[in-house]
Amino acid sequence: MAGTGSDSVEPSAARSRNQNRPSADFARGDVVRFRTNPARTGVVTEVHSGETEPRYEVFHDGKVASYYQRQLLPVETSGELVSVLSLPSFHARLTALQLLHPSVSHLYSLHAARIEVIPYQFRPVLKLIQSDRPRLLIADSVGVGKTIEAGLILRELQSRREIRRVLIVCPRPLVTEEKWRQEMKRFDERFEHLDGPTLRFCLSETDLDGVWPQRYEKVIVPFSLFTEDLLHGKRGQKGLLALDPPPQFDLVIVDEAHHIRNTDTQRYQAVRFLCDNAEAVVFLTATPIQLHEQDLFVLLNTLRPDLIIDEAGYAAITEPNGPINQATLAARTGEPGWSERARSALKEAAQSAWGCSVLQKDPSFQEVLDSLADAESTRSGRVQAIQDIERLHTLSGLMSRTLRRDIGEFTQRKPETVTVEFTPEQKRLHDAVIASQAAVYSALHGDRSVNFLLTTIRRQASSCIHGLAPLLRDILSRRLSELNLNELGDGTDAAIDADQAISRIRTLVSEALALAEALPNDPASDPKFLALMKILNQKQSLQNNKAMLFSSFRHTLAYLEAALRQSGCRVGVIHGEVDDATRVARRARFEKDREDPDALDTLLFSEVGCEGLDYQFCDCMVNYDIPWNPMRIDQRIGRIDRWGQTSEAVAIYNLITADTIDADIYERCLLRIGVFEHALGANEAILGSITRELTSVAKNLALSSAERQAKLDQLADNSIRLVREQQNLEVRQTELFGLQVPGDQFRRDVEDAASYWLSATSLERLVSIYLRDYVSGTDAPLLGDGPKKLLRLSRAARTSILKDFSDIGRQSTTIAREWETWLKGSDPNLAVTFDSAYSVQDRAATLITPVHPLAIQAARRIESTASKAPIVGIQVTTNTVPAADYPFAIYHWQYHGIRNDVEFQPVTTDRTLTADFFELLPNAAELDINPSDVTRDMRTLLERQHYRLWSDARVRHADQTRRNADFRQGSLETSHAARMAIIESQLARADNERIRVMRAAQKANAQADFDRRSAEIEHAREKADIAAQPVGYGILRVAG
Repeated sequence: MAGTGSDSVEPSAARSRNQNRPSADFARGDVVRFRTNPARTGVVTEVHSGETEPRYEVFHDGKVASYYQRQLLPVETSGELVSVLSLPSFHARLTALQLLHPSVSHLYSLHAARIEVIPYQFRPVLKLIQSDRPRLLIADSVGVGKTIEAGLILRELQSRREIRRVLIVCPRPLVTEEKWRQEMKRFDERFEHLDGPTLRFCLSETDLDGVWPQRYEKVIVPFSLFTEDLLHGKRGQKGLLALDPPPQFDLVIVDEAHHIRNTDTQRYQAVRFLCDNAEAVVFLTATPIQLHEQDLFVLLNTLRPDLIIDEAGYAAITEPNGPINQATLAARTGEPGWSERARSALKEAAQSAWGCSVLQKDPSFQEVLDSLADAESTRSGRVQAIQDIERLHTLSGLMSRTLRRDIGEFTQRKPETVTVEFTPEQKRLHDAVIASQAAVYSALHGDRSVNFLLTTIRRQASSCIHGLAPLLRDILSRRLSELNLNELGDGTDAAIDADQAISRIRTLVSEALALAEALPNDPASDPKFLALMKILNQKQSLQNNKAMLFSSFRHTLAYLEAALRQSGCRVGVIHGEVDDATRVARRARFEKDREDPDALDTLLFSEVGCEGLDYQFCDCMVNYDIPWNPMRIDQRIGRIDRWGQTSEAVAIYNLITADTIDADIYERCLLRIGVFEHALGANEAILGSITRELTSVAKNLALSSAERQAKLDQLADNSIRLVREQQNLEVRQTELFGLQVPGDQFRRDVEDAASYWLSATSLERLVSIYLRDYVSGTDAPLLGDGPKKLLRLSRAARTSILKDFSDIGRQSTTIAREWETWLKGSDPNLAVTFDSAYSVQDRAATLITPVHPLAIQAARRIESTASKAPIVGIQVTTNTVPAADYPFAIYHWQYHGIRNDVEFQPVTTDRTLTADFFELLPNAAELDINPSDVTRDMRTLLERQHYRLWSDARVRHADQTRRNADFRQGSLETSHAARMAIIESQLARADNERIRVMRAAQKANAQADFDRRSAEIEHAREKADIAAQPVGYGILRVAG
């Protein structure tokens, strides 16, 4: 009976279980979303009806995984247009799409920092995002704002990919005064300064864990920490260069990058190693790198060793730039026949070796040549021609160079020459030293080290005769440190052997020292010091009583500091050997109000002492001596004549002692260049030649005073005249033609790269709709009518937002950490702003930008829950088309190929309306419509229109991709052949087995790199396509 009972009950129980079993909501082939991440989708490949809950095999991200039914969400796949979207919600979706699919044509950093938007500062950003690799040398004039430009690049990269690890390398003074740390706060970024022990700890952790420690993901390191021990290890700890895997930063920024120009130094080796293993690299320098082609080669070779391989290759790459610059100059003059002269110059560039192998194959080169035929007659054609020709410069993609003359004057420079005479005693000493130098020079002619020291002695005598005795004592006691020599140099000297040179001129130095020590050291009878006191006393009568003084000589500064203190002046000094704490304290005291008893009124500087620092609160400087290099003068003036200077004019006093070498150079050359009146323009190539010629004449001690003056006059009549002509041309093109090419170009470039859907208005709309529809359910989650808003959310709402925040993955930025802290905290209120201009004055308000987690999670939520193609009604007023109702559609195009990009493509039944669509949409009003107003016939017509547009664009894109691929492959093959030739030559010469193994490995790596990049180019060629998805349909009503 038991068995019978069992048989009779089991079928009934089974039927009961079948009746209670949940039914499967999804079938094979259904598209589903994931509850943990609704933005992701997959396709059901198998259904398993379990006892309690159906289980599905879902294909996504290239693999199949199992999920239970409650873990999945449906995706609306119906082609029917059943949802009507409000106009604000439609705007929000367009913003969401632009945030989630960044375009290389748009700037995401435009309103994403606590800075004033200045168009020219976005030039490097545009260059970087449009280059084939994110590596760039920014070589702007001093005072332009390179630190801000680097911050904008960081923000732009963050909008396109995850940037966790960022390293900033800079001179120690910039660390000491926290310049970079303070500037990065404008971008809501917090950087740590690393000292020696902390940096060694990071290296040890990297060695143990294989990755850079998370705690120090954003750091600032001074060059001075790159020592022999740090690079190669000490006491059992691995050095930087031995780490395997090496530290890998997402972005490396090297400020004052000219410090690595000497490849024999530890700082070069360290920076090269870090850059070789970094994703993105930015070099910053205001130093006139064009004065030394070798320096520029080193920097570019470090940035792009795949392109700038060796000096011979670098020379070949840059050979076309002379004719290209001539073409640019012809376009800038705008004189009759300019376009033909420009074409002729470009054809000459194309005949160079690089021009034949690369430039002629560049699709844009022929396009520029063709466009010049029609550019002669119009102003706009000439402006475009200038821009197009400049882009042909073979280093254009590697460098961004914004000159002060390109952006206008920050303030007016008011120079004044103050000429003084030696006293009879001072002149006797000066002339005796010069006479004895000439005799020594004749005997030791050709010894560069001796000549350098003799010139240094003579320059010290010109600078401050009372600094001569201590300098001579230093020479005799061999106390000239490397830092001293760097500050004494003019930027054109190679390394010298000071010890050997001193031994050869000891007798001269001893005799000069005896004469110098006999000179009475009384500042009250020193004409040059008295002239300085007159300047400083006049400055004390003004409201801004601050004055900076520069000298290239340490002993001049020491003399002046003592003399000024004796005269009752509140003075401090900063040079290369002043320690960090003292440097910071003295700058702070110099910035204090004059009423503060601890304030300094005058601060004395050497060149090295002020490198890279900002003193725009001061509007007066004194050149106690004059560098022979015009660019060093410009850098001195740039400490006060820079962005942020509030005075209408800055005073520049040049103290010159008559009948000295400095007086000859100043009066015959430097004044005529015009560096004291205006920032230098695009004349570095000429200035480099001038500086070398000028220095050569000045150091030739065999010349008499008359002979030297004649040679300087000849230099001025030839080379310096070219500089003045170029400066006059830049003025004339504005006055006569109303043409401000660089300034107009900067503004136009930024306007073209701006997007309404990324503006503060659009971001606020996106966030408001997200908070209202998906989180709080209230109509006003953001309170306030002005730029400052109060975000007030309940605990439940913050919990919901926290879940969306966690869905976007780990965020290592300061912004993300602060956002997460607020979401988890107890305070329901958060002050926010979408206005970057307002955020400058209110640092406490959270700035919502395209990279803020709130904007990103809002975009993801809105896009993941959006209907496939909703309809929307729009109403505009325009006279460009007849008043009527026009059906429209918007498609999202994603370009694949050499250059991946995205854009919105409008489609209407009127060509003019299609072209103007996105000009009209931001100011459109909402039009009430029903789903039935957009008929199937309308959608069919729009789809037909779209297909024609898409087909034509796809053909053009495929052709452009093919031509770009051919060009890149040809360029790659050229550089690869040169690279392999060098390695094979080195391998053939190697006489050591270890060296041969190393060279063979380099050859294999070079071939592998070439094969990989060739495959990438071929893949890009093959995948050239445009993926198109409808974003929405609707009716656009035009009212006349």
